[in-house]
Amino acid sequence: MDLFKTLREEAYEANMEIPRLGLAIYTWGNVSAFDPERAVFAIKPSGIPYDRLTAESMVVVDMEGKAADSAYNPSSDTETHRVIYREFAIPSGGEGIRGITHTHSAYAVAWAQARYSVPVFGTTHADHGAEEIPCTGIMSVEDVKANYEFKTGELIVETFRTRGIDPVDMPMVLVAGHGPFAWGKTASQSIYHAAVLEEVCKMALLTLSLNPEAEKLPEHIIKKHWERKHGAGAYYGQKE
Repeated sequence: MDLFKTLREEAYEANMEIPRLGLAIYTWGNVSAFDPERAVFAIKPSGIPYDRLTAESMVVVDMEGKAADSAYNPSSDTETHRVIYREFAIPSGGEGIRGITHTHSAYAVAWAQARYSVPVFGTTHADHGAEEIPCTGIMSVEDVKANYEFKTGELIVETFRTRGIDPVDMPMVLVAGHGPFAWGKTASQSIYHAAVLEEVCKMALLTLSLNPEAEKLPEHIIKKHWERKHGAGAYYGQKE
């Protein structure tokens, strides 16, 4: 009997969205699904093409980094996922963050390689985040040598804490020189945020190509678009 069957299935379905949405080619991406009650997450196995994945091949990892019984090694980015869950999800009982997506989607990677945070140029961005999408600093020689993936997670956490960013309100980040990570209330929502991040990065790049002096959207418009979807008086969408 597989005690983690539902969690593995959630991770599998989310991982299969990566190629469907064109967010990565070959094996360039991974999604994890987190169970805060059991303090474990299921993640894509390392180096396995999407067309060979099954729900059973998802690897379950605990918060100490130990993988449960599996024929596969977990994703090489597992330690980054673990740090994000440990620092952002565990303190709140998993509320707001139960899934993480990492891809190498082209436009988001371009911004990460340029080491630029993404300004709020328009309402599409503002609908999903009322502030710029942060880009971390570049990783130090010492951190790369120490524990690269673990330190990548710590770099993300440090960026959010230093800048006073709420990871629930801003569920996406660019790691300088590397690429995007996104998260959400479910693994599926983390994929949604990864897709949004890629489109916003594309729109921002096109904006700057048309007008290199483009200005940030005025705060009153940013606030309006954020609050109509996420504020106390939100009215976007349908009532459940």
